[in-house]
Amino acid sequence: MEELLDLLGARSGTVCAVGAGGKKTTLYHLAALSPGRVGLTSTVPMAHFPSWLGAHEVVAGPGEVIDAVAEAAVRHRLVAFSHPDVKKARYGGIEARLISEIRTAANFDLLLVKADGARMRWIKAPEDDEPLIPEGTTTVIPVVSAKAIGQPLSEEVAHRPQRIEAVAGARLGAPIEPQHVARLLASESGALKDVGDAKVVPVINMVDDDELEELAVEAARLALDLSDRFDRIVLTTSLQPGRLLRVLTRQDRSR
Repeated sequence: MEELLDLLGARSGTVCAVGAGGKKTTLYHLAALSPGRVGLTSTVPMAHFPSWLGAHEVVAGPGEVIDAVAEAAVRHRLVAFSHPDVKKARYGGIEARLISEIRTAANFDLLLVKADGARMRWIKAPEDDEPLIPEGTTTVIPVVSAKAIGQPLSEEVAHRPQRIEAVAGARLGAPIEPQHVARLLASESGALKDVGDAKVVPVINMVDDDELEELAVEAARLALDLSDRFDRIVLTTSLQPGRLLRVLTRQDRSR
């Protein structure tokens, strides 16, 4: 099951998840799979870490968090850290400028970062001030849910649907099509925004039946045609213990 670590470029370094439809789930799964010393955090407000993850939690202000995380990492394999709550049941995000310093101080093999929010929607395009990707990030994982495909573009499905209109060419109230997902994944105003020199590995998540797989494969092939910024797209599902369903590469575009 560790194959997913390699496919997503998450064996080591600083790995950020952006987008919608499974960022936290993907990061939690990678944290559980990794055999090394792992840090888990967010640069934006996020829900409390789940108890089943078994992470040691550090909640501290900007002046204390570096030392507190470094101390915890000596004794615990997985350390999840944040600033105190900014609202009920939502931790404060760590400033992006602190991330590299924390990783060095804690000697993490892998640091996993949620780098934007989507309010539990299935698809999103970033606003002008998003995502908050730390300097030195080695891999960016843009996430989108296959369940968004075929659904009318609306606030029920999309976070900031007007941004999806602008970036992907979808229309409010009209079905989101595979080509719209492909454009989003391939756009420097969409999934590729502010990724810098990091490796990019898109994930189409929630591919939980044959129809969704067919739509996700079409979207992945189109995205690979539109951009050479990534060389594969990973399809994941909640129905497999290891979550990995399928990998589409440039060689698969016409199959």
